[in-house]
Amino acid sequence: MSSTNTFSSYGSVTKAFHWLTALLIFTAIPLGWIADNLAHAIYDPTIPTTEADIAVASRLFSLHKTVGVTVFFVALARIVWAITQTKPGLLNAENKPEAFAAETVHWMLYASLVLVPLTGWIHHAAAEGFAPILWPFGQNLPLVPKSPYLAEITAGLHWLFIWVLVGSLALHIMGALKHHIVDKDSTLRRMLPGQPDAPEPPKQSHSIAPAIAALTVWLAVLAGGWSIGIFSDHVAAGTETAELEEVQSDWRVQNGTLSISITQLGSPVTGAFSDWTAAITFDDPSDPGLAGSVEVTVAIGSLKLGTVTDQAMGADFFDSGQFPTAQFTAGLFKTDTGYEARGPLTIRDKTLDVVLPFALDLQDNSATMLGELELNRLDFDIGAQMPAEDSLAFAVNVTVELTATRGE
Repeated sequence: MSSTNTFSSYGSVTKAFHWLTALLIFTAIPLGWIADNLAHAIYDPTIPTTEADIAVASRLFSLHKTVGVTVFFVALARIVWAITQTKPGLLNAENKPEAFAAETVHWMLYASLVLVPLTGWIHHAAAEGFAPILWPFGQNLPLVPKSPYLAEITAGLHWLFIWVLVGSLALHIMGALKHHIVDKDSTLRRMLPGQPDAPEPPKQSHSIAPAIAALTVWLAVLAGGWSIGIFSDHVAAGTETAELEEVQSDWRVQNGTLSISITQLGSPVTGAFSDWTAAITFDDPSDPGLAGSVEVTVAIGSLKLGTVTDQAMGADFFDSGQFPTAQFTAGLFKTDTGYEARGPLTIRDKTLDVVLPFALDLQDNSATMLGELELNRLDFDIGAQMPAEDSLAFAVNVTVELTATRGE
């Protein structure tokens, strides 16, 4: 059997690409479907999650992504090979409507084989908190930033394009079976291993009309996605957040960031609380000692933590429904080497004395501070159902950065 195509038959390379692609697709789709169902249960804050649940979902997602990336490169190689080869003629070229439909479906299939894994890969690169691709070449993509909005859009596009792929596959398979069972021609047999006796296809001409029809279908799919909100920004719409009262403070915070960083499945995930207050008194003493005090209240529901935000609000984690705020009441101390905030931190129903070292830059009536603190999530019963670090590390890094001005 020849490795190259002829006008009447497919070569061995084309056949290998065809059946390898089929095997990969019919592996990736079930893996993704099962993993997605598990993920919905994990991300639902009302459903208790165990370490084993996350481990299984992570493993399946990793396999799904790895197979998907393989599909992408196989599809590109297949397209390059097809461009260099003679295209076997359609055996039913005289049946114009059927031939038109067959070529349209082929255009949709080829586009799907590139766009489905590509959107999934971009989603993976843009998101934080993911199951890794099982390869040694890194998890990021050039020119793709970490962006919850981009991750959300590409996840929606990935979902839409999967349905196009599934629909195109169904039409392709039904067409092949129709040729084999009803027409009893060699359309399917000439793609099988070996060298079947394939008749010479009739003379035929090709136009760009099927490609235009496939493009029209893709545009209709994108329009349908737009109509159901695929391109809307749902990132900001999250858990109900406690309303914090305005506080009286000698120093008024002009801008600031309260962020946390966790390690999930071996990868860092960073998020921030958008709503918090700080009542600050401070006078810089000439010698080490007490310099003031701070009372911080944090709206837990204002946290955005990548793809695991909803999970973080669940009963086994922050349980924001029952414990909507966290509090830190501390004395501010000048030390021989810098400054520290010392006092009780309350998260959920657990209170622990902590020390937050911070650097301070005082310029007349303006102050800029930067402090970092490492907490153990188990000290506050966060993720108690995950007593090991297989999925979620114990350490939670807290970073506070703010600029404040002294009030009159």
